[in-house]
Amino acid sequence: MRSKHIFSILAGLIILAFDFLLFRGTFLFFPLIIIAVSVAWSGYWIDFFVRDQQQKELEEKFPEFVRNLVGSVKSGMPVSQAIVHVSKNDYGSLSPHVKKLANQIEWAIPLHRALTNFANETNNRIVKRAVSTVIEAEQSGGDIEGVLESITSSLVEIKKIKEQRKATINSQITQGYILFFVFLGVIIVIQMVLVPYLGGINVMQASDTGNYNDPFPGITQKVSVSFESPERFFISASSWFKSLDGIFVMLSVIQGLFAGIVLGKLSEGDLTSGLKHSLILMTLAVFLLSVAQGISMQFF
Repeated sequence: MRSKHIFSILAGLIILAFDFLLFRGTFLFFPLIIIAVSVAWSGYWIDFFVRDQQQKELEEKFPEFVRNLVGSVKSGMPVSQAIVHVSKNDYGSLSPHVKKLANQIEWAIPLHRALTNFANETNNRIVKRAVSTVIEAEQSGGDIEGVLESITSSLVEIKKIKEQRKATINSQITQGYILFFVFLGVIIVIQMVLVPYLGGINVMQASDTGNYNDPFPGITQKVSVSFESPERFFISASSWFKSLDGIFVMLSVIQGLFAGIVLGKLSEGDLTSGLKHSLILMTLAVFLLSVAQGISMQFF
């Protein structure tokens, strides 16, 4: 836990405290809880995005590093000396790992062990596969220059395929976000317009006939979560989850989770990358629905 993590957690707790003191019982109470939770974990969330961006930059710079290494090997340098030579270049996020690799070689650490450490520290699948191929060629006495050239061409080809896929999928990602917001809009309209309208029809029929039967007992009624005591909180929270408000929120969260995973898999080819889309969609869903439900309970 770093200082920025502590700062974000403290900021979230301060927002939560002000929420309980000033906005308890208002329609802003639950939206501010969502904001407080989002601020509290924003430090970890930012770290996730930064690491993801660093991995992308590392994959972009690694072919350049191998290309420079091939050029040095072609000039007659051994692989170890070539690594030390090309480590003076700038490779962005890859530079610290390359410099550490060069330092290990200068300290007479065996090349295969230094390359293994390099691949493990980058924690990147593409780099690990490429380095394992170089280690196998070096230990078996193969043509290192030819292996490095083939690795360079394959990395460039992989990069082109990823860029083409990303360009093709970008429109589908935009459509996915639009469809999710349309889904939220439909739920909000049903919750704020259709359900009260149907409830009003039932009340009018009850006034005419003198007999009122709620077809959905316990679901259509408005339930507010109580914080007076732990027992009251659990009872009211259980009733809220069984109500229409809770069902709509859970539906939106489930939709956001799986929609984000699908978007990440399509765009990046990795389920982990889909988690960032899922986090964004689920947070927006809970925030917007809590605002709509708060306004509905406050003014309707």
